[in-house]
Amino acid sequence: MPSFRYESLTSNGQARSGVLDAHDQSDAVRMLLSRGETATRIQTATQLDAKPKRAAPKVAVKQQTSIAPTFSLSSLGIGSASGRPSLNRSEMATLMRELATAIEAGLPLMQSLRTVRKQASGRAMPVILDHLIERVEAGDPLYKAARDYGPPFDDMVLGMLRAADASGEMSQVLHQLSDLLERAVELRREVMGATFYPFLVALLIGASAVVLVTVLVPRLIGPLTEGQGFQLPWPTVVVLSMADFLAAYWLYILGTLAIAWFGWRAWIRVPENRLQFDLLKLKLPVIGRLLRDIAVARFTRTLGTLSSAGLPILESLRITQHTLVNKAMEAALDEVQDQVTSGKSLADPLERSGLFPPLLIQVVNLGERSGRLESMLLHAATAFDRQVNVSLKMFTKALPPFLLIIMAAFGGFILAAILLPLLEMQSLVG
Repeated sequence: MPSFRYESLTSNGQARSGVLDAHDQSDAVRMLLSRGETATRIQTATQLDAKPKRAAPKVAVKQQTSIAPTFSLSSLGIGSASGRPSLNRSEMATLMRELATAIEAGLPLMQSLRTVRKQASGRAMPVILDHLIERVEAGDPLYKAARDYGPPFDDMVLGMLRAADASGEMSQVLHQLSDLLERAVELRREVMGATFYPFLVALLIGASAVVLVTVLVPRLIGPLTEGQGFQLPWPTVVVLSMADFLAAYWLYILGTLAIAWFGWRAWIRVPENRLQFDLLKLKLPVIGRLLRDIAVARFTRTLGTLSSAGLPILESLRITQHTLVNKAMEAALDEVQDQVTSGKSLADPLERSGLFPPLLIQVVNLGERSGRLESMLLHAATAFDRQVNVSLKMFTKALPPFLLIIMAAFGGFILAAILLPLLEMQSLVG
């Protein structure tokens, strides 16, 4: 019977290690579970090297690294990119919440995964949980099993899972991760709900303009002006010219728009162009403030959550950087990471960038001086969330009147183009 060298955690978080005889790795994991221990690392060991080298951790680490790919075929990473079912943010938050609740109830990690698997529904959840159970049962930590699966486990989720495994506070960190994911989903819904009505109005205005210019005005004005011998008013001439142009060159217009779209996509893929465009967006009067508030709220909450979970500040900054979704702000964080690496303050490069609000600079500065950066960031995140709600309300209240003014101006111009020739014709007849 082969021997296996193992490292495990007891139910109260104590680390243990040793050697046991089992038929295979799964049998070894089951033996540890029956003793109330959760395996964190398992490797094969021959009977010769098991006894004399039990106190040689360096050799154990090397052997673990060399045989880890043999635990399952999924560790090859073939299906981690595409083809595997995935989860959205809301479903991921639910999964982490259920897993945290099971662990909080006193169940070991493996038993918690199996409990959540029994009540899993849908197409993606059972597949993901089966993969996690297989890898954790083989001795991998939870974050490594999630990393081998690929999407939907991004850098932020993997960082939190790694922090949960390192800190020993698995349930607490998973609850924090669930809160973070749920807030991200809530913020996205707020943005989509706030901008849906204004953009729907803008779409209707555009459709109405096309119908009026190409269909209604030519049919009303064209027959009335034939053979009357008077000069059309300039609004009518403009509208009829636009109608003739659209009718004659609509195919070329569509082709030009398609070329412009693909050209824009190619232009924006260039990092320097994307950087300048994102910087320009932040300088827009109303939309720029809204985009900045959303990015800062997400950045502050994510950084505070990762730091409070025990991740080093540099790793937290690296993970948080990708949540900004703005290349200009991401470039500013590159400088921040360089400054922090050299031992300097976090607040100074944030202030020099000019892209982050003064409140965040003050919070970071006070947090670094007092040693309470994590808690102050989380408190500041709540304040920034309220600011996002205020900015969203301002945006939704300012945009519809602006669109209505545009609609009224356009409608008045079309009405003048229709009525002016009718009035001139009436004066000629009278």
